[in-house]
Amino acid sequence: MTEVLSPLAGSVLSLSAVPDQLFAVGAMGPGIAIEPPAAVVEVVSPISGTLLQVFPHAFVVVGDDELGVLVHLGIDTVQLKGEGFTALAGKGDFVSAGAPVISYDVPAIRAAGFASIVPVVILERPADTLVVLPAEGDDVLPGTPLLTV
Repeated sequence: MTEVLSPLAGSVLSLSAVPDQLFAVGAMGPGIAIEPPAAVVEVVSPISGTLLQVFPHAFVVVGDDELGVLVHLGIDTVQLKGEGFTALAGKGDFVSAGAPVISYDVPAIRAAGFASIVPVVILERPADTLVVLPAEGDDVLPGTPLLTV
């Protein structure tokens, strides 16, 4: 069993609350979503592992047990071409759970007209292998236990 930590501060929502059909129906994989506060937030790795991909608006970290976690900062934010995001780690880096990966300027994303919600998706695992720990509406901080796989 792997514990997945919250990658940022915010309020927990169900994945179905994400205003993107692929995330909302679980097509990308099962998980949870977090609505961040209106602030610049540091997004941390939810597990210890290697950064398989780091984009300005998203990253994938894979643990030694092959568990992959996608953290996607906002919806359609790829269109911003990196504006509002600062990478703090790079593809191929090993990161410990709780290590900073990206700085996320939530007010700038919202001002540009994009949803700031953050899907946290478990890749290539069935939904019934996840246990969500906080209740919908609960506030979490970076490093708070979010779910177990």
